Amino acid sequence: MFKPSALAYTYDGSFEGLLCCVFESYAWKEIPLAIHAEGGEIGLLLEAKWIETDKDKAARVLKSLPLRISREAEELVRLGFWSCAPEKEMLLLNFLYLGFKHGRKVMNMLADDTVNTLMKAVQQLRHEAHLYTGFVRFSVYGPVMAAVIEPQGYVLPVIQEHFCDRFQGESFMIYDQTHGAALIHEPGREAIVPLNGWTPPEPDETEESYRRLWTGFYHAIGIKERRNDRLRSSKMPKRYWKHMVEMNGSNGVPVLTAAQRKKALQPEVPETIIQLQSLDKKSAPQPST
Repeated sequence: MFKPSALAYTYDGSFEGLLCCVFESYAWKEIPLAIHAEGGEIGLLLEAKWIETDKDKAARVLKSLPLRISREAEELVRLGFWSCAPEKEMLLLNFLYLGFKHGRKVMNMLADDTVNTLMKAVQQLRHEAHLYTGFVRFSVYGPVMAAVIEPQGYVLPVIQEHFCDRFQGESFMIYDQTHGAALIHEPGREAIVPLNGWTPPEPDETEESYRRLWTGFYHAIGIKERRNDRLRSSKMPKRYWKHMVEMNGSNGVPVLTAAQRKKALQPEVPETIIQLQSLDKKSAPQPST
């Protein structure tokens, strides 16, 4: 019988570390009142208990998920850890309590607050990742393409396969400014690595011409009489505009003269930009199902 304990588990912030918190809870048959990543705030009335990350213990817990619950539950837990749900660690621990008790039936217990909250958090993460497959804007810096994003959830692992598959022959980086991490890819190799405080270099003349071209194209295909700011904001939320070249104008609308639009459409389009435009067209956001 598990007993609530006036403890706050503290771990290193990794997925393996959280799994070790689950292991610790079951090993000592105690239910912590909070779980915090290292550096997080702990309640004044709670005793802090440091949980060391042990790969063997983490592997045992991870292996038990598809065996005792289901493979869908394993994926849900992993995605839930990447989400931005409040107190996600306790949410995941409570979900696993239910999962180990009820087995695969837990995936259909949508009336339960824990299951429902976790499902919604994962749905939000997937939706945000889906939007980024269309909203990422690369800039070319020498032989490398780079993009900056500021997601709410940790979407890099979710969008990794999409971009690495689309740009198999390119060297590129997607920098997650929110979580201090970057997806780095070069032909034959890819990895997500910690990266804090990276600032993109100033674009050169060639890159500026690419940006004018893309901004000019965006402006040229717009129909002034059919402008609908509310609809545009619902399809392309404003929090994404900061890193979208075509939205860097007054109220998000590029302001170009006829001469500027003509100049923007004149440069020859290299293969890299053709691929980028192809990516944007193919990855246009679709309604979530």
